Amino acid sequence: MEIRILGPVEVRRDGATVPLGGAKHRALLALLTLNANRVVPLDRLIAALWGDAVPATVANQVQQAVSKLRRVLGEDATGASPLVRRSAGYVLWLDEAASDVAAFERLAERGRAALVEGRPSDAARDLGAALDLWRGPACGDTTGPLVILERPRLEERRLAVLHDRIDADLALGRHAELAGELTALVAGHPLRESLRERLMLALYRSGRQAEALEEYQRLYRLLDEELGVQPCPSVRRLHRRMLAGAPDLDVPPASSPPAPPDPSGGHGLRETPVVPRQLPAGTGDFVGRDEQVKLLDGLLPDAESPAPRAVVISAVSGTAGIGKTALAVHWAHRVAGRFPDGQLYVNLRGFDPAGHALTPAESLRRCLDALGVSPRRIPADVDAQAGLYRSLLSGKRVLVLLDNARDEEQVRPLLPASPGCLALITSRDRLAGLVATEAARPVDLGLLTGAEARELLARRLGHDRVAAEPQAVDTIVSRCARLPLALAVMAARAAVQPGFPLRALAGQLCDAPAALDAFAGTDPATDLRAVFSLSYTRLPAGAARLFRLLALHPGPDVSVAAAAGLAGVPVAEVRPLLNTLTAAQLLVEHRPGRFSFHDLLRAYAGELVRDQETGAGSREALRRVLDHYAHTGHRAALLINPARSAIEFGDPAHGVTVDELTDDRQARTWFLCERPVLLAAVGRAAAERFDTAAWRIAWTLENHLDWQAQWGDLAGTQRVALAAAERLGDVLQQVLSHLALGCALCSLGRYDEARTHAGRAMELAADRADERGQAEAHHTLAWIHGQRGEFGEAVRHTRLALDLYRAADVLFGQAEALDGLGRLYAELGEGDRAVRCCRQALALFERIGDPRAQGGAWDSLGYAHHRLGRHDEAVTCYRRALALLRTGLDPVTEAETLVHLGDAYAALRGDEQARQAWRDALAILDELGHPGAGRVRAKLHTGD
Repeated sequence: MEIRILGPVEVRRDGATVPLGGAKHRALLALLTLNANRVVPLDRLIAALWGDAVPATVANQVQQAVSKLRRVLGEDATGASPLVRRSAGYVLWLDEAASDVAAFERLAERGRAALVEGRPSDAARDLGAALDLWRGPACGDTTGPLVILERPRLEERRLAVLHDRIDADLALGRHAELAGELTALVAGHPLRESLRERLMLALYRSGRQAEALEEYQRLYRLLDEELGVQPCPSVRRLHRRMLAGAPDLDVPPASSPPAPPDPSGGHGLRETPVVPRQLPAGTGDFVGRDEQVKLLDGLLPDAESPAPRAVVISAVSGTAGIGKTALAVHWAHRVAGRFPDGQLYVNLRGFDPAGHALTPAESLRRCLDALGVSPRRIPADVDAQAGLYRSLLSGKRVLVLLDNARDEEQVRPLLPASPGCLALITSRDRLAGLVATEAARPVDLGLLTGAEARELLARRLGHDRVAAEPQAVDTIVSRCARLPLALAVMAARAAVQPGFPLRALAGQLCDAPAALDAFAGTDPATDLRAVFSLSYTRLPAGAARLFRLLALHPGPDVSVAAAAGLAGVPVAEVRPLLNTLTAAQLLVEHRPGRFSFHDLLRAYAGELVRDQETGAGSREALRRVLDHYAHTGHRAALLINPARSAIEFGDPAHGVTVDELTDDRQARTWFLCERPVLLAAVGRAAAERFDTAAWRIAWTLENHLDWQAQWGDLAGTQRVALAAAERLGDVLQQVLSHLALGCALCSLGRYDEARTHAGRAMELAADRADERGQAEAHHTLAWIHGQRGEFGEAVRHTRLALDLYRAADVLFGQAEALDGLGRLYAELGEGDRAVRCCRQALALFERIGDPRAQGGAWDSLGYAHHRLGRHDEAVTCYRRALALLRTGLDPVTEAETLVHLGDAYAALRGDEQARQAWRDALAILDELGHPGAGRVRAKLHTGD
C-alpha cells in the first residue's frame, strides 16, 4: 500500500487506486499521513477538518470518517489496522516507504547532505528524484482548514528542495539548461530573491552577462515599487562582482559546489574565500520535537522578506541526555538554505567529560579559521578577535550553532552582531542572562512522549522488530524514562545483537540492581552516571544537598514549601536552591512553583543520598516533608468542610513549613495540585513505619476524594490508614478509618464489605461510649441500606443517628440526618413528611453557614417536591441548589442536582431544557469517570 498526498490524495494498493470517498476523508487521511506514527490530538484533527465551523455531530462524523479510512487502508500482516485510536486522538502507523511525503523527505535530506559534502552529482540525482514525486499542489483535491494550514508549508519545503537541486546543477556546470528553468520559476515567484540570484549566476556563466545585469535591475525596480526596499545583501554583492568581472564568477570545476565568495575587505582572508559548511551530520532517526521546531521556525523571517533588522539568538536548554544537540543540528540542516553565506559550528564543551571547556579565544580562533582568516592575521587580543569575527559576518547571512555551552560568558564573544545572522545555542544551563540582556529566545526541551520514544526505537531497530514485541518496547521506554540518550544506549545494544529478543533487553533493565546500572559503560558520553555527574558536581553545596534529598520525596512533583520542609530550611532559603537546580536543568518547573525530575535523575539522586547522607538524616528529612503534608492537609480539610470534627495534630516539628491557606478555594486548589503526592505519601509513610503520618494524611484526603468521586483511591488510602491505626492501637483512629472505608466501598457498590466496616466502627465506638462515633456509624449504615433500596431499614438507622447526634449536641450531624430522612421519606412516597425534614435540615445548614451542605439540602427539598408532583417548586429548589454547588467543591452532588433538574423539566415538557441539564451533568460525570454517566447517557438517548 502507498499513500500519496503530494498532489491529489490517493491510496494505491498493488498498483491500483483505491476509492477514498469525500473531501473530508481525503483531508483526514492527508492530516494523519503528514503526522504518521504520531498521535494527532482529536481537537487538532477537528480544527484541521472543520476550523471554527464545528458541527454538533462532529464526534459521530469523525468516527464515521475513521471507520471509512480503516476499510480503505485494510489490515497489516498481523491483522491489525494501521489507523488506531489513542486516548488523546488517532495515530496512523506507516512504514517510511508507504507515503510519498516520507519518501520525499528522505530523498531531500540525502540530497542535501550530498550537496553539503561536495557531491553535486549525487545531490542532483536524489533531489531531482524527490521533486519528481510531486504530481501537483499538495493535497490538491482537498479543501478546508487543512489546506490553508499545510499546503503553504509543503510548498515552501518543495521550493527549498528545488533551490538545493538548482545549486547542485550549478555546481555541475548546467548553466544553460538552468537559465530557461529559472526564468520560468522567477516569473512564478517574482519576489523570491534566492531564485533571481541563481538566475543571474546561470545567465552570467552562460555568457549572457547583459541579461544577468538586467535581471538585477528588474528585481531592484520590483522591490522598490512593491516594498520600498533594496535587494538583499547577497544579491547586491553578486551584482557588484558581475560589474567588476570578478574572476571567481567563472565556471567552477564540475566537481566543486558553488561558493560565491565575499571580497576580503582587508580582513586578511585567504586568497580563495571560504563559505563554511560546518554543521555535523544529522541523524536519520530524529523524532518529535514539533513544538520546539515550530518555535525555532518562528525566529526566521518570511522567505519573501528581507533579512531581519537585528541578529536573532535562540538558546535551546534541557537536562543531560535530552537531545538538545540533535534538535539543533536537525533544525540547522532544515534551514541551512536560508543562510547562503555559511554555517558555523563550535562544540564549546561546556559539560565535556574530559573537563575542558573551550575558552572564548579558542572558540573565536576556530570560527576565524573557518571563515578563511590566515592564522598569522588573527589578533592576539580576544576583544580584537571578536571584533574581526563580527566584521567578517557583517552584511552576511550566517547560521552560528554554538553547542554545549557552559554559561553566558562562554557564548557572548561568539554572538554575531549583523542583521541576517542567527545564533543557535545549546546548553544544560538555561542561560537566563542571554535571555535578559541579549533578548535570546528560550526553547526548553522535555522528555519525549511515549509515542515518540517508541518511534525512535523503531527507526533505529526497524519497525517490524519493534512492532513484534510491544510489551517489551513499553518496558524499555518506561525504564529509560523517555530520555533520548537512555533510549539511544538501549537501541545501540539491541542493534549490535539483532538476534536477541527485545524482551531480553527489557529484562536486563528490570533486573539491574540499580536503575542506572543498565546504562553503565566505558564511554563517559553515554554512561548516564557520568553524564549526570557533570551537572551535579558543578552545583553549590546547598543546591547539591537539596538535589540529593529530593530523591526521598514521595510524589511526582514538589512544591516550594514541601522542598523547604525536606531540607529543613525556610522558604526564602529554598527558593534560590530550586532556581539553581532549575537553571542547571536538574529540575523542571513544569508549573509555577512545582518542580519535578525524571525517573533516571531521581535514581541518580537516590544513589547520592544513600552515599552522602546518614540514615538518621534521611529519615528526619522524610519525617519533615510528611509532617508538611499532614499539617497543611489538616488545615485544608477543615477549610473545605468546617463542620468536620477536628483531629488534634499538635504543632509541626522544627523545620517544617505549613502552607498558609486562608479560604476553601485555596484549600481546594491545594488538594487538586497535591493529590498525586498525598496518595504516594500515605503509602510511603506506612512503608517506612511513619504510622501517625500515614493515618493523618489519609484523614485529610477523605472529603476531597469522596467529593471528587475518587472512591478507589479513597478505599486504598483508608485501608493503609486502618492498618496504621491498628499498629498504633488508637481506637478513635480505627473508628474513623472503618467509617471512611465503609463509605468508599458503598460508593463502589461493595455493600456487604461496607456494612462490615460500618458495623465494626459501631462496636468500637460503643466500647468507648462515643456517641458521635455511634451516630456516624448509624448514618453510614443508613446510607448503605438506602443505596440498596432498603429504605425502611435506612430510616431506622437515620433516626438512631439523629437521636445520638442530638445527645452529643452535634448540630451538623443533626442537619445531615434530617436531610437524609427527607430523601428517604421522598423515596417511600411520604412527600409532605419529606418536605418538613428537608426544610428543618436546610434551616440548620443555613445556621451553620455551610454553602455546600445548603446546596445539598436544596436538592433534597427539590426532590421531595418533585415526588409530590410539584415540578415548578422542584425546579426552583434545584436552581437554588446549583447556585450554591457550582464551586467545583462537590461535583458529584452538582451532577446529581443537574440530573434532578432535567427530570423536573422533562415532567414539565421542557424537553430541550431537560436535555441541556442532562448534558451538563454528563460532562461532569464523564470527566470524573463516574459510573452514573451511563444512566444519564441513557436519559439523553430516550428522553426520559
